[in-house]
Amino acid sequence: MAPPLAAGLALAGCAAFDYRDADAPRALAVPAPIEPAPRVALVLGSGGPRGYAHIGVLRVLEDAGLVPDLVVGSSVGALIGAFWASGLSATEIDRRSFEGGPLTVFDPSVFADRGWIHGRRLQDYVDGGVGGRSIEQLPRRLIVAATRRADGSARYFASGRTGVAVRASGAMPGIVSPVGIAGVEYEDGDTSVPVPVSAARMAGARFVIAVDITARTTPPGASPSQRERVLQRRARIDPEVARADFLIHPALDDQAGPWRSYFIDARRRGEAHARERLPALLQALARADLAPAGGRPVAASG
Repeated sequence: MAPPLAAGLALAGCAAFDYRDADAPRALAVPAPIEPAPRVALVLGSGGPRGYAHIGVLRVLEDAGLVPDLVVGSSVGALIGAFWASGLSATEIDRRSFEGGPLTVFDPSVFADRGWIHGRRLQDYVDGGVGGRSIEQLPRRLIVAATRRADGSARYFASGRTGVAVRASGAMPGIVSPVGIAGVEYEDGDTSVPVPVSAARMAGARFVIAVDITARTTPPGASPSQRERVLQRRARIDPEVARADFLIHPALDDQAGPWRSYFIDARRRGEAHARERLPALLQALARADLAPAGGRPVAASG
């Protein structure tokens, strides 16, 4: 039985749902510059079950004393990023990922034509995990990327109820119902900005580390339509990662799924690749005068 975070990672939404409370996330076409400007930002990309690789990467950064003061996430990257921004360590996120069962986050929708998962349980799971705090109340800065359903454009949440923002970011079309916020529907950030480096740049980050968990290869025997989808997704990703100062791209299988063995393997691959890339990352940070000194974390900006 898949654990709750595993389930969220696998599908990481809302039919007939329009969140209008006072703490509704406010969507921005362009993230506002953060003052003081973040020194180091970590961008966590979308990728469903491959999101376990993010946990492995976070573990390596923490071991090295690197604590970016802004995290930007899309879809599963928003889910992991929200937990990390709340102050949870990679080890704590890892532990939570193997607790409970799928009903913790899966709630069948009566509007199956819009997605067979409603998403309220995922929202509540995230809110519980971050201690009920809104995005702006988290100890580490967070920007959540989603897609405005009407026109497919990227939108960013830097304030408001964390669970609602993450739910919107992971509302995978046809699987998790779209999320209404103040009369506007949102869906999976993956459909517009899978690795939202541009958001970190717009927020003013000085150095951006991007984590792309997209499979490196197309599966053998893929149909022409599958290959076209891969090419279209890469066309959204490549311009973004080109704007990063450093890229971490673990070698992950295309055939991902909600299986415990896959989660463990993805986490292992993420950690192994990040450790391999760590010396180069530290060198890049040193050149930018941002490397951690004496094992201490990179200083937060606020």
